[in-house]
Amino acid sequence: QLRLVESGGGLVQPGGSLRLSCAASGFTLDYYAIGWFRQAPGKEREGVSCLSSSGHSTNYADSVKGRFTISRDNAKNTVYLRMNSLKPEDTAVYYCAARWATMNSEVCGIQSREYNSWGQGTQVTVSS
Repeated sequence: QLRLVESGGGLVQPGGSLRLSCAASGFTLDYYAIGWFRQAPGKEREGVSCLSSSGHSTNYADSVKGRFTISRDNAKNTVYLRMNSLKPEDTAVYYCAARWATMNSEVCGIQSREYNSWGQGTQVTVSS
């Protein structure tokens, strides 16, 4: 059974950093693209970043480019989202999601409709 579990959220001051983790089980990341999404209260879900099944190609929303970095650890079957220079507007519930892809694909997107397996989310709050 495919399962995604996010962790690493919390309360951080503006300018601070957090690293979110997305632990995958029941499948190997070699055949799945992974995306990170977020949803703030009263707002639609927003695509943040994605990593292709090759583990090499990435995409980022303009709002996080240069501040967030997506990566993965194949041995741990886990994808990370490193978030630096956090701003109050980054406050949201962050979700990771998976969609099947061919092995070593270099393509991924950050449209939520592309993904069919989701984690439960982790809260990130940026506030002084």
